[in-house]
Amino acid sequence: MATTGKKTILAALIANVGIAIAKFLGFAITKSSTMLAEGIHSSADSANQLLLLLGTKRAKREPSSKHPFGYGRERYFWSFVVALILFSLGSLFAIYEGIEKIRHPHALNNASWAIGILIFGICIESFSFRTAIVEAKTIKGETTWSKFVIRSKQPEIPVVLLEDAGALFGMVIALAAISMVKITDEPIWDGIGTLSIGILLGVIAIILAREMHSLIIGEAASETDRLKIINVIESNNKVVELVEMRTQHLGPEEILIGVRVAFNETLQVKEIADLINHLEEKIRIEIKDAGPIFIEPELSKGN
Repeated sequence: MATTGKKTILAALIANVGIAIAKFLGFAITKSSTMLAEGIHSSADSANQLLLLLGTKRAKREPSSKHPFGYGRERYFWSFVVALILFSLGSLFAIYEGIEKIRHPHALNNASWAIGILIFGICIESFSFRTAIVEAKTIKGETTWSKFVIRSKQPEIPVVLLEDAGALFGMVIALAAISMVKITDEPIWDGIGTLSIGILLGVIAIILAREMHSLIIGEAASETDRLKIINVIESNNKVVELVEMRTQHLGPEEILIGVRVAFNETLQVKEIADLINHLEEKIRIEIKDAGPIFIEPELSKGN
């Protein structure tokens, strides 16, 4: 993982640990289920950042006989685990707690403390979110934010972006819910806020799980990279036809490339071997993330 991605994760980790402590303190003072749900949420986020760092470390292991293409997909797997933790610890707990507090509401103690803690948390989380946005812009390019999250082959920054966005929206919901309790003196708003936070976290977890599932299975190279490969091969005057091409991300920064190419029939075996080496070099120049490249000579479809 790039240094920028690591910086984003560490910023989120530091913010979430501090915010989790403050939220649990708020729960101890107010007995608010919304504060408890938010404390669990921030704790889950902190664990998630540690898992992302673990995945990054494990992905750097050298290829082995059992895993000859390396361990790059460890980063996708641990990001998928993050989605499961966010759903189980964050979403399901908050939904359960919210329903219980709606059915059996109870008065809050010192709601002003909770409001102060949430405002503090929003300020800290905004800093973490801003860090993630700044780092994401360095790799996002002209892509829209929604497409960046969906199409990015680097899981860490999109995961942190969604977590931070969820944390911010969650605290805004919690602030609104506790403020309503204080204004109306109706504790049921505490349960409504908790339930809303649970639903929000569930939606984010499902989005993350869906995208990480796709990456674990294996996604093709981007259309831009595919066109570069096609251009390198078809622009060579000794190539008759590009018969077939398959690509797959072995990790965020490694693409497996396999192609079948029909060469000029007049070429000798050594000439074909030299040409294959030349094409591989050209592809690596065009695509910095090119990993193993397999170019197989093939008869033209027209023959």
